[in-house]
Amino acid sequence: MREYLLTILIAAVVAYLLTPAVRRFAVWFGAQAKVRDRDVHVIPTPRLGGLAMFGGMVAAVVVATGLPEMRKVLEDGDVSVGKALLLSGGLITLLGVADDRWELDPLTKFAGQVAAAGIFIMQGIQLYVIPLPNGESLSLPPTYGVPLTVLIVVATINAVNFIDGLDGLAAGVVGIAALALFSYAYLLSYTNKLTTLTGATLTAAVLVGICAGFLPHNFNPARIFMGDTGSMLIGLLLSASTIMLTGQFDPAFLGASGLFPFYVPLLLVPAVALVPFMDMLLAVWRRTNQGRSPFSPDKQHLHHRLLELGHSHRRAVLIMYFWVSLLAACLVGVSFTNSVVLVASVTGLVAIAGLTAMIGVPRMAARRAERRALESAPQPRTRQPV
Repeated sequence: MREYLLTILIAAVVAYLLTPAVRRFAVWFGAQAKVRDRDVHVIPTPRLGGLAMFGGMVAAVVVATGLPEMRKVLEDGDVSVGKALLLSGGLITLLGVADDRWELDPLTKFAGQVAAAGIFIMQGIQLYVIPLPNGESLSLPPTYGVPLTVLIVVATINAVNFIDGLDGLAAGVVGIAALALFSYAYLLSYTNKLTTLTGATLTAAVLVGICAGFLPHNFNPARIFMGDTGSMLIGLLLSASTIMLTGQFDPAFLGASGLFPFYVPLLLVPAVALVPFMDMLLAVWRRTNQGRSPFSPDKQHLHHRLLELGHSHRRAVLIMYFWVSLLAACLVGVSFTNSVVLVASVTGLVAIAGLTAMIGVPRMAARRAERRALESAPQPRTRQPV
């Protein structure tokens, strides 16, 4: 655990310290987000924050190669984790820089995302097995494993890109998802007396660190945006951790916990990324129904609707954090307890409380604002009797 904590710390510190320099470079380079009708920021804001996140990732991987136990993970003969992260992450970062500066067309970005997935496959990060309900594993030949791997990588990258619409939203949501993956992988390995040093856990740890380091600069009011450089990079790392976790644990070792933990890698990311995935699907359906391109922008995303309900910018982001954390905690909790009813009951109660607060808080704030306005309004002067 100490090596993982050091990796997270290095990634966070480097990303945090690099962000101000990247911000100045983005201004000089001309990579600034202009104010558009669909945006919520009111002044031009530098992009390219993903460069700082990539720097944090590189630093964490380099440090990990110097740690005695972690080096064994990075030098695994079957999967070249370090090389895969550096090569694929470098490609997607360059693609993001070009897009943040010159706004590439969707087809070019899609081709770059597929190429990044191809690098993963060449370095051994690929879906090889899928768990079956009978407790066995179904081996996937390259004919099926390769396209499924590409699908997961591209879908995850674009889901994260779609949710990157409010200050701190994408970094926080992906950071929570990565923390859930890290906790699941580490605790399940530790509980079943398996090795806790795996490429999936290391990738999740790096992702937690770079999101934590960048978030202070990106939370409302944001001084810099991660841009497509950052959203595509963290989506790429999230997909890598998920793919490597799938099929990592042998069902024979999980007999005491049942088969549910075997399916968690397939469920965890879709669950914690339910908000961005649902937002992405709704956006595609909405735009195609209107005869527009699925990639054409609009101002009808879920976070825009939260603002319309009366929530402040920060409160809308915290609401999204709340739901992602609740879903992640529910899945991880079910993996480590036999009382599914207890976990479901607690999750349901917390969800009801969250819904009540989400609907009631804006109304209470509006009533308070009305009351303050009435109290501060000048009172009509009454004539005194002669």
